[in-house]
Amino acid sequence: MDIKGFRKDYKSPVLQKHMLHPDPFKQFELWFNDACNKNIAEPNAMSLATANAAGHPSLRTVLLKFFDMNGFVFFTNYKSRKAKELAENPHVSLLFPWIPLERQVTIIGVAAKVSPAESARYFAGRPRESQLGAWISNQSSIITSRNLLLAELEKAKNKFLQGEIPLPDFWGGYRVEPQSIEFWQGRTSRLHDRFLYTKDEAGLWTIDRLAP
Repeated sequence: MDIKGFRKDYKSPVLQKHMLHPDPFKQFELWFNDACNKNIAEPNAMSLATANAAGHPSLRTVLLKFFDMNGFVFFTNYKSRKAKELAENPHVSLLFPWIPLERQVTIIGVAAKVSPAESARYFAGRPRESQLGAWISNQSSIITSRNLLLAELEKAKNKFLQGEIPLPDFWGGYRVEPQSIEFWQGRTSRLHDRFLYTKDEAGLWTIDRLAP
């Protein structure tokens, strides 16, 4: 299939360094709010790239559930492929592809588990069906059919028929502490505006323009 003709010339306005907030987390919040206000589908969806100890990469989409100056938090099964790779190699990359806005944000950093208390607080606020799903899915393992999942779901419903559903000990969050954050905005003639925030040894952020 020949798709070399697929092309779009981006028309976003100019992005200059002085227009950026000196704090990358504040700048991310500004762009994230723009994505929400423009009704971008699942603006908190982000691609998460990991690699195992041998350097073999894998990629998937997860949902950002919290962010502040300490990092970006997502939740998962601690027995999943991503969790096993994070145990071997905590270095990750995140990508927010806000394509309708002609924007991307790329984050490079290190992932670490959040506290059990943080995971419990988030888990308690999930819909009951999602809580049950966390209990029954041995994420990333091979299963013979969907019917097996549905059977396990019925067992879990009966097990937790009354009261609150507790946090599984194999499920929780990771916080990605960024080492760099790049803000990309599409421009005409492929001369895109790219600005890279990098943290120095003193914990201060510098901003550099990158060639498109």
